[in-house]
Amino acid sequence: MGSGARARVAVFGAYGHTGRFVVAELLERGFAPVLSGRDADRLKELAAETASASEPDTRAASVDDPASLDRALAGTAAVINCAGPFATTAAPVIEAALRAGIPYVDVAAEIEANVDTFAHFADRARAAGAVIVPAMAFYGGLGDLLTTAAMGEDWTTADEAHIAYGLTSWHPTPGTRAAGAVSRERRDGRRVRFANGTLEYRDDAPPTLRWPFPEPMGAREVIGEFSMADVVTVPSHLHIPEVRTYMTTEAARDLSAPDTPAPAAVDEHGRSAQTFLVDVLVRSGGDERRAVASGRDIYAVTAPLAVEAVDRILTGRTRAVGVASAGEIFDAPDFLRALSPHLSVSLPSGSTSPEPRP
Repeated sequence: MGSGARARVAVFGAYGHTGRFVVAELLERGFAPVLSGRDADRLKELAAETASASEPDTRAASVDDPASLDRALAGTAAVINCAGPFATTAAPVIEAALRAGIPYVDVAAEIEANVDTFAHFADRARAAGAVIVPAMAFYGGLGDLLTTAAMGEDWTTADEAHIAYGLTSWHPTPGTRAAGAVSRERRDGRRVRFANGTLEYRDDAPPTLRWPFPEPMGAREVIGEFSMADVVTVPSHLHIPEVRTYMTTEAARDLSAPDTPAPAAVDEHGRSAQTFLVDVLVRSGGDERRAVASGRDIYAVTAPLAVEAVDRILTGRTRAVGVASAGEIFDAPDFLRALSPHLSVSLPSGSTSPEPRP
């Protein structure tokens, strides 16, 4: 555990589905979470439910009340924003983090919200020496880390990156549904892909194909160009003109169906039965490299991703300042191996980093 242990870390949206996992992970790793969000009653309920030596500090705050956000972040070492839609919450919480002089991390999967963060805050954050890490989550963060690790230290460019999501199911949270509705509205119902070095908005239907996932999943039918936040995070720092993401058709159907229930806990950690396999293939010329991660529950695994990020920021294990994605600011292979209690990861032999921790 890094020297950031016992640091006070604000969690905005603490009582949401992902926020609860983040709070639990902070406590597990010895941090002191400060619970924040709009609903004071839900914050108090969460504090009472949280197993720790003493009830966590609760600070109600709203994104339309900057003074309340300032109070929520006062005396904290960092903030993790778990409250979507991030099109609404990211900018106000980032502004509050800049005023407080603390790092900001969020778990945004919304493509447009992440584009906004890079566009609106890159210059200011760099000038201030501030650290802002958007999409530090299953979507955006994990794919970026895997792609960066696959590139290794020797590939500075690649022709294309393919990130295939093998989800056994996808029971969306209310927050996921709300964020998706905002994204669809901002796109006027169009779909988005990253091709020819830019984001393209299209009206045609995405392709369907079979992706050769490693065993035990094996080949599965996927929706091609099912774009997630990786099409923002990966090109933000890697010279790859084609970044394509794919989703198993079963999971895509679950997400689109209006009657798919929210995730249901099946173990003592609150995780659902959902399992995932993320298969990344990077091509350069005639060469290919692959990086693979597998685990359980995309919402639950977001918590160690975000908390590991905060720990590395607070202990100075970073490679950049300003607005930076996971792959740019962290040592990607080392970061992935640090997640071994939560993820099984296979990296190409060309990836260089310290040996896995005992």
